[in-house]
Amino acid sequence: MPSVSADAPKPTTPTTPSAPPAAPAPPAQAPAPLPTPADIPESATQPTPPTPPTITISPALDAPDRDRLLHGNHHSPHSVLGAHLVPGGVAFRVFRPFALGVTVVAGQLKAELHDDGDGFFSGLAPLQGVPEYRLAVAYEGTVQEVEDAYRFLPALGDLDLHLIGEGRHEELWQALGARTMTHQGVTGTRFTVWAPDAQGVRLAGSFNFWDGTGAPLRSLGGTGVWELFMPGVGEGELYKFEITRPDGSKTMRADPMARRTEIPPATSSIVHASHYEWNDEEWLAQRAELPAHEAPLSIYELHLASWRPGLTYRQLAEQLPAYVKDLGFTHVEMMPVAEHPYGGSWGYQVTGFYAPTARLGTPDDFKFLVDALHQAGIGVLMDWVPAHFPRDDWALAEFDGRPLYEHEDPLRAAHPDWGTLEFDFGRREVRNFLVANAVYWCEEFHIDGLRVDAVASMLYLDYSREPGQWTPNEHGGRENLDAVAFLQEMNATVYRRVPGVVTIAEESTAWDGVTRATDHVGPGGFGGLGFGLKWNMGWMHDSLDYMSHEPVHRKHHHGEMTFSMVYAYSENYVLPISHDEVVHGKRSLVSKMPGDWWQQRASLRAYLAFMWSHPGKQLLFMGQEFAQGAEWSETNGPDWWLLDPSYGAEADHRGVRDLVRDLNTVYRHTPALWQLDTNPSGFQWITGDASEDNVFAFLRYDTDGSPLLAVSNFSPVVRHDYRLGTPDDIPAWHETLNTDTARYGGSDITNQDPIKPEPQPWHGRPTSIRLTLPPLATVWLRPA
Repeated sequence: MPSVSADAPKPTTPTTPSAPPAAPAPPAQAPAPLPTPADIPESATQPTPPTPPTITISPALDAPDRDRLLHGNHHSPHSVLGAHLVPGGVAFRVFRPFALGVTVVAGQLKAELHDDGDGFFSGLAPLQGVPEYRLAVAYEGTVQEVEDAYRFLPALGDLDLHLIGEGRHEELWQALGARTMTHQGVTGTRFTVWAPDAQGVRLAGSFNFWDGTGAPLRSLGGTGVWELFMPGVGEGELYKFEITRPDGSKTMRADPMARRTEIPPATSSIVHASHYEWNDEEWLAQRAELPAHEAPLSIYELHLASWRPGLTYRQLAEQLPAYVKDLGFTHVEMMPVAEHPYGGSWGYQVTGFYAPTARLGTPDDFKFLVDALHQAGIGVLMDWVPAHFPRDDWALAEFDGRPLYEHEDPLRAAHPDWGTLEFDFGRREVRNFLVANAVYWCEEFHIDGLRVDAVASMLYLDYSREPGQWTPNEHGGRENLDAVAFLQEMNATVYRRVPGVVTIAEESTAWDGVTRATDHVGPGGFGGLGFGLKWNMGWMHDSLDYMSHEPVHRKHHHGEMTFSMVYAYSENYVLPISHDEVVHGKRSLVSKMPGDWWQQRASLRAYLAFMWSHPGKQLLFMGQEFAQGAEWSETNGPDWWLLDPSYGAEADHRGVRDLVRDLNTVYRHTPALWQLDTNPSGFQWITGDASEDNVFAFLRYDTDGSPLLAVSNFSPVVRHDYRLGTPDDIPAWHETLNTDTARYGGSDITNQDPIKPEPQPWHGRPTSIRLTLPPLATVWLRPA
């Protein structure tokens, strides 16, 4: 049952009535009730000197204003409604559909207004100035004393409007949307919306029975912003904007800047004010100590709604931090959290860019989860989707009757792959909407980084388009110059405002300079995009292709595992085994591996250790840490039952999870694995051409020159006394991790004793060691 505020009329029509018919114009001199003698102060009845006669005008609205208000296309309702000084006194004009009568109450003064028909009331009081007043509105069976929304000055300042007009309002969420406040001494909510093509905007919600007829907003100059302060409306109220399009038709729209929404499939916006008190000061103070590319960064990617299906944000806060901390990941990456209408989109088709999804709780509940992760020492990354938005007719598409957030050119607006609309990155207000949104999540929700989805689709005008379906840029090229400028501005703004955050690009092409500084122009003539990190999609595709082959055939694909080092330092990379690789028939990670169950698990363990030792940061999707055999399902989530001790193969899955925990533990405590991730001096091949053996061996170094030796044997045979060249300044090596140990489910072929180099040159080095390489395994060795 919707709540009702003090100024809500008792409904006598359906909750979404059609616009009432235009009424005939009122009489030229409609009678205006005056105060009765009892209402006028005694001093006002004393004899006064005669004054020149004044010309009294009718306070009633004229026909054009009445018609525009009735039909929802009035740009300036405050100029005709409310109280205004006129010849003869103060004219009061009120628009209250369904009211039976309206009385102005100002101190001892009570003036009943004349009923002008169609919900309009007016009167003229012989006053020298506009008093503070309230309205006593009579409905059937009740009288409600309320504030008049049309007696207030604009609640949005000139500086806000100036910045909005220039597209430079970095805290846009503070200016647009619904904001509770005290304005001119009265509590209520300011509603603002950007709709430059609208003929009129009205406010409908649970506080006025979803009839916006009597709640028109005013247009604030040439910015396209409409505003209305609604006294008495507070937190928790539902609302939408009723927009009159240029063609006169009407559309009900959710607030693009809403900070809270109804639970889908309901689509209303909700008035929200945060009351959360953060407790993560220690985390925020230390997160900027090291840039992300020089720090340990291993990411556990998850879909919040299905990690433990049915849990709320606060319930997740009781389980997720402990689980991730136990496994040793430094960060979680949440698939999109912003509100989206269709759960099956996994959040990648966003309608509420400023609202965490209501499926799991309130915005403050989401803050509680982020806070809990921070207090557990875990960073929070979030997928962010500025590339496109769905076509839902209650959301952003043709928001005010014409293309607004999308490009006006249909060829530029329609996304060819997803049936969505692309943002118009060249429009300053749209760019501002998105840049401020990136800042919003980092500042308001303490998010530590944004992984930006589908960057490639933004950068290229011909992305997934055939010849004739796209228009070249002003230089005749295929680059989307507007999108380039937007990404540069977004990155520069976020890094300037929020120290310690990181932005990560999901970019699948060879675009030059994704992680280069925006002021550094590359060979292509573009400044860098300014991201901190980039997903290494090439490494992911190549390495998974190699692992999918039977070991006997892997020698023919050896280069797929080494090619990544050709370009490893062209960008700052993340190695992603994400949700995209374990859905839509691609099979789970362990199921990609050939052979029987033992070989599949062994190959998976060897691959994960190869990945953790390869230059770049690591990302692993939920369920893959314990070798789930089935693809991920957003409805069911991970197969946690595989870890039930009563399940016969539980030890097999627990072994893989134990390995992931140990990989993260050793990784965190071994600077050689992360300190020089983006510096070629941090990597040396021992052998990258042992294709007949399916062996890869390389060294990783930290800034002090301390090495880690990583050796992978991707064949199912034991290799005894396998000789590898080594640096001559290490007196002995010891095995620090072996994916074949029994506790991980392996055959337990290990190198127990310290391994001393021999003076026999090998692999171009003056000394060498002899190792026992377990089958389908990766071994890490450190100086003893």
